[in-house]
Amino acid sequence: MPICRYILLFSLFSVLFHYSDAQQTFPVNGVADERHITYALTNAKIFVDYKTSIDSATLLLRDGKILAAGKNISVPSDAYTIDLKGKFIYSSFIEMDSDYGMPEVKKDRGNDDRGPQFISNTKGAYNWNQAIRPEVNASTQFSADEKKADELRKLGFGTALVHQHDGIARGSSALVTLGNGKENELMLREKAAANYSFNKGSSTQDYPSSLMGSIALLRQTYYDGQWYAAGGNKKEENLSLDAWNKLQALPQIFEAGDKLNELRAARLGSEFNVKYIIKGNGDEYQRVDELKATGSSFIVPVNFPAPLEMTDPYEAINVSLAVMKHWEFAPANLSAMEKAGLNFAITSTGLKDKKDFWKNIRKALDNGLTEEKALKALTQTPAELLGVTNETGSLKKGMLANFIVTSKNIFDKDNIIYENWISGKRYKISDLELKDIRGTYKLNVGSDPTLKLRITGGFLQPEASIQTDTGRVKVTLTRTATLVGIEYEMPKKAGREVVRLSGSVSDNQKTEMKGTGQLANGDWINWSAVLDSEFVPEAKKDTAKPMIAEGKITYPNSAYGWTELPKQKTILFKNATVWTNEPQGILTNTDVLIADGKIKQIGKNLSAPNAEIIDGTGKHLTSGIIDEHSHIAISSGVNEGTQSVTSEVRIGDVVNSDDINIYRQLSGGVTSSHLLHGSANTIGGQTQLIKLRWGQSPEKLKFEGWGGFIKFALGENVKQSNWGDKQTVRFPQTRMGVEQTIVDAFTRAKEYEAAFKKFTAADSKTKASLSLPRKNLELDALVEILNNKRFITCHSYVQSEVNMLMHVADSMGFRVNTFTHILEGYKVADKMKKHGAAGSSFADWWAYKYEVMEAIPYNGAIMHKVGITVAYNSDDAEMARRLNQEAAKAMKYGGVSEEDAWKFVTLNPAKMLHIDNRTGSIEEGKDADLVLWNDNPLSVYASVVRTYVDGICYYNQSDDLTLRAEIQKEKARLARKMIEAKNKGEKTEKPAEQPDDGVFHCEDEPKN
Repeated sequence: MPICRYILLFSLFSVLFHYSDAQQTFPVNGVADERHITYALTNAKIFVDYKTSIDSATLLLRDGKILAAGKNISVPSDAYTIDLKGKFIYSSFIEMDSDYGMPEVKKDRGNDDRGPQFISNTKGAYNWNQAIRPEVNASTQFSADEKKADELRKLGFGTALVHQHDGIARGSSALVTLGNGKENELMLREKAAANYSFNKGSSTQDYPSSLMGSIALLRQTYYDGQWYAAGGNKKEENLSLDAWNKLQALPQIFEAGDKLNELRAARLGSEFNVKYIIKGNGDEYQRVDELKATGSSFIVPVNFPAPLEMTDPYEAINVSLAVMKHWEFAPANLSAMEKAGLNFAITSTGLKDKKDFWKNIRKALDNGLTEEKALKALTQTPAELLGVTNETGSLKKGMLANFIVTSKNIFDKDNIIYENWISGKRYKISDLELKDIRGTYKLNVGSDPTLKLRITGGFLQPEASIQTDTGRVKVTLTRTATLVGIEYEMPKKAGREVVRLSGSVSDNQKTEMKGTGQLANGDWINWSAVLDSEFVPEAKKDTAKPMIAEGKITYPNSAYGWTELPKQKTILFKNATVWTNEPQGILTNTDVLIADGKIKQIGKNLSAPNAEIIDGTGKHLTSGIIDEHSHIAISSGVNEGTQSVTSEVRIGDVVNSDDINIYRQLSGGVTSSHLLHGSANTIGGQTQLIKLRWGQSPEKLKFEGWGGFIKFALGENVKQSNWGDKQTVRFPQTRMGVEQTIVDAFTRAKEYEAAFKKFTAADSKTKASLSLPRKNLELDALVEILNNKRFITCHSYVQSEVNMLMHVADSMGFRVNTFTHILEGYKVADKMKKHGAAGSSFADWWAYKYEVMEAIPYNGAIMHKVGITVAYNSDDAEMARRLNQEAAKAMKYGGVSEEDAWKFVTLNPAKMLHIDNRTGSIEEGKDADLVLWNDNPLSVYASVVRTYVDGICYYNQSDDLTLRAEIQKEKARLARKMIEAKNKGEKTEKPAEQPDDGVFHCEDEPKN
């Protein structure tokens, strides 16, 4: 083939190659301009990744991709070269949690007169619940927003993971670049991750109304997805479940909220072998060890709280120590996470003002975060979490040309981000050629005498003034890289004279400015300014010193928290009056030895080497009080009352280990609390028994090996008697309907169990013709009741309803374990005994609503004499601190003996909860849950000296007095520190009205 043909073919191939490279689906309007420019950025210090930098290096890029980065790189002759001597280049950052380009979320509740909404109002073959929206695709919603993109670019971000922050299952997020252009050009990954939260967002549907409801809904959806993928229901087309299953292969991101919700999210994920990337809220330092144990990665904001206004001491006194401590420790959060070895990315989301981003990053550095970890958290880590390390996050051959050009180290306080290049396109933030014109100049304006011009302030926003014989004149200064404008008013006898000057900045090493200007009379003049002395920044004052966290993290990080969790000891109580709750009765001058969390010996004149000796002379030692009906230590709602049957929800999912009521109740001798769902519906949620291990994490509060209970309710609450005129839709509305609700639920549970048994027993051929049963968490709990694996505690008042439930239970084949409240129990005590039910009542509550009009204080004593196991409970955070006095009322009303009255709050609730083999009495081998009193525990003068749980002293009266003084001292220190921060120029916020401390009661209505 002749050489000319080779040349012709090569030329044709080159044209076709360039054409295909430039081809787009959009038509060209005008003349096509597809340039292929090679850029060479030379002589810069380049951070090719978060830990590797190269001095005096070159970055070569073309068509939005990096060709090379390093030293001794051959620069093509046609390259556009930019000399960046003295400048720095970093990979642009990746924002992991953004709503950039997403439509605004609007929660339209419609008419305020609307009633309950039980089913989704979303049209189409979607999920039954509006908050489950996996079909939502951020890529189809994305609309580029230049203003918001520019805001993020100025911070150094070049890429963002975007999704609509709405709902519990939020659908997929898209990975986009933050450049200008068509959405098609900006999108890197159409579906980059799946997103979840505990917040139902804009959903107008009632369910869920609680945190435990959100968790239950997610748990059920996971099972529904598995069932749907297995072809379980051949009749139902569910676009939401189909989308849900398709998203499971993507990175799974969960916006959890606080540190306890982060633990909850991780625990939920572990049930389904899902390792979430968890978006937190900056308080991870409070449970950093537990969070590390989850193995999760995190997305962490830097939206540190502002110091509070402490001027008014009466407002300040109401600010909790927890809030004040978090203000101090929030900037140290990232450092704590780094030291603990947690993997995290940093997000700008949550900042009220994006301009605070770098200020807060530097606060984190001041508090121990390393620069390497910070840079990794903004670049490499997000790329790794999203699986795009071959595209972005570092500056290597073939990767996107996403990088920033800075004046100094990116973390330097005086650093300037000059440019942010995205996909090879240059976005100028500050003028790269801008000179530092600060200093003192000799200013000559026309024939006027020489003036002294001083330019100070910041490099980007300098301030200028002119010194005259009569004082200092303020100057309005404008400038670009090469041009400068000066305007000032000179005082004259007849008034003020405006002078306007315009000129250029010289390229000489010695800074000089000159040009022309106009005087007030219109005369044109020449002017010049020659640098007389260099600008010298003022020495940093003490106010510039960073504020470092000086306090100690406690568990929980609030008042009365532990700096170090207490440990088990070997302890010998000597010469105490011991209330055994066993046949031995009350023993005087008796010793009790505890070790390894258990009661080892009971007797007289005991000895134990290395044991801590506690003198019990004149004191009383009892087993710990057990509150059979409590609503403390529960997060975000005690009722999921949006449906009549919510047996799928679990109090165990929302245990709040930070609740101060745990500590307060330890001071009243309580060692275990049975946390109940409220009484808003006929069949409520599963309960959780905890031990009051103050300072431990939620999971470590749970009573190990406990069988499990569930809350039922009867009466006014469940038929919504006092919920308002709009609440007339949810069944039941009558007491007759309550019965039918229970019968129907257990009928469905029996059918459900039978279907599973049939399917499980069938051979493979028969299974092919059967529909795969759908796992139903609501019915699973009821099947457990039928199989005697879960037990009922039922809110009850009126005798007719108590009779009704026992009849239903007998007919359906289950037993009511406990009737709680049971204020008309004295009327049906014989029937309760026959059924085998216990009674957990109030001591002397009556007439506080219509259905308790016939309650009497002798109720407990009467049931006890009939032979029913009777307990007195609190149902109230305050009353639980004095259940010992409630027990004494059984002696006043009904003449119950001293020992039996004490059992009403110790051994009897232990029997009801099936834990009397572990606790409730002082017996060798039982858990060392003990209380030392200064007097007879049934006396109104008795107070707790010490409270032990598993042999660990969680409350000590003398330590409590010391703690009170320390808390006051710590709050005073933090108040002074907030005032100091204010004086250093930090913006303060008015103390917010303190939210309730999570105190719930049975009748608290669900909130949407």
